[in-house]
Amino acid sequence: MPIEHMDMKHPKIIVAGIGPGNESDITPAVISALQESDVVVGYKYYFQFVIPYLHPSTTCIDTGMKRERARAEQAFELAEQGKTVCVISSGDAGIYGMTPLVYEMKRERNSNVEIVSLPGISAFQKAASLLGAPVGHDFCVISLSDLMTPWERIERRIIAAAAADFVTAVYNPKSEGRYWQLYRLKELFLQEGRSPETPVGYVRQAGRPEQAVHITTLGDFNPEEVDMFTVVLIGNSQSYEWNGAFITPRGYYRDTNTEATGIGQDIMIRSFRTIEKELKNKHIPLDHKWALLHAIHTTADFEMEYLLHTDEGAVASLYQAIEKGGIKTIVTDVTMAASGIRKGALQRLGVEVKCYLGDPRTATMAAEKGITRTQAGIRLAVEEHPDAFFVFGNAPTALMELCDLIRKGKAHPAGIVAAPVGFVHVQESKHMVKPFTEIPKIIVEGRKGGSNLAATLVNSVLCYNDAEQLRPGRDV
Repeated sequence: MPIEHMDMKHPKIIVAGIGPGNESDITPAVISALQESDVVVGYKYYFQFVIPYLHPSTTCIDTGMKRERARAEQAFELAEQGKTVCVISSGDAGIYGMTPLVYEMKRERNSNVEIVSLPGISAFQKAASLLGAPVGHDFCVISLSDLMTPWERIERRIIAAAAADFVTAVYNPKSEGRYWQLYRLKELFLQEGRSPETPVGYVRQAGRPEQAVHITTLGDFNPEEVDMFTVVLIGNSQSYEWNGAFITPRGYYRDTNTEATGIGQDIMIRSFRTIEKELKNKHIPLDHKWALLHAIHTTADFEMEYLLHTDEGAVASLYQAIEKGGIKTIVTDVTMAASGIRKGALQRLGVEVKCYLGDPRTATMAAEKGITRTQAGIRLAVEEHPDAFFVFGNAPTALMELCDLIRKGKAHPAGIVAAPVGFVHVQESKHMVKPFTEIPKIIVEGRKGGSNLAATLVNSVLCYNDAEQLRPGRDV
């Protein structure tokens, strides 16, 4: 190159992010920079993505892997000779790339070389686009490489991200020598209260021919399926998976539909999110958690976390039976429990609620048999609806009556909510119902209970299809 031509050019280093590894993901600004450069410096693997844009006379210099400092030094030496040098990084050169190093070296050398930084599509952005919309709200990016950052500091950053409910992208999740750090990250997120149901997406070789896209949950996420070419994204408390897409809502849909869904539902949604964050035990099945959130929301009593018992899968199985038409009748012990069950949900699902306490036959039977009116009401209910879903929020004698009728083969309940309240026979009645293992049961242990609590537990069953998105109160 003639000396006079060199003098005409201002020494310049362009640090360019070339995207995750697909020609279509390189920005026009980077393409222009490549076309004007005399020299391209980088790791040889990335040259295949930029060669189509280079002038035939452009020199490509490979500095080898893990030789970032030597790469920057060579770029300065060439630029100081008057050449326009393009230093390429995958993704965005400013995110775990060459740009910070080039700026630091400019300061160290006290160089007059101009630095131009051109952004590129980062690997986490490419991975996010392939997964759906996981970074729709506040997010952070954490590298698990402890090559230049002490692990203790990385761990503090992980805890902070988990506690603050950030969507979190994870770079450098594993390498040949770093096999345990991703396991620790998962453990910390769960310890800090991130739900096991939180969606996790991981993409290997994003944008390249070997690309593989996966969506799972935090609880099921297996770090063994990840390698150094993988980017991992962990959702926040509002993230969800829908039709194969990982979505973190920004809030527009909720805001524009508050009036349509009702102010009551909007308040209820926010209340449930608050309760969920304050639960002591985060690792509980979704259907139990759904009933528990309803119980705490109704009572403001976090002791429900220890008092509420649900048979395994009881809430889910009862909802499925109702949805399929297998349960057509709900029987309550008292009218107050019946009045708390949402009419909109009953209508939507084609279910009828009956309470026999006010039936004239109940008073007659109670007088003749010397039993309580609630006992008599349950006897009448079993005669007419032996396979109903039975709900108790007040009277332990009514629950005990049902247990006796089950043992005699006269009642075959589709399910039972056992939440009578009081001091006499209350705890015993709840113990009496437990041996019926074939019947799905929701039980409030101890003396606590009540008609409002019984009703809300039924409502949790009727709207269980809203549990995964944590959107309660559809029929409020």
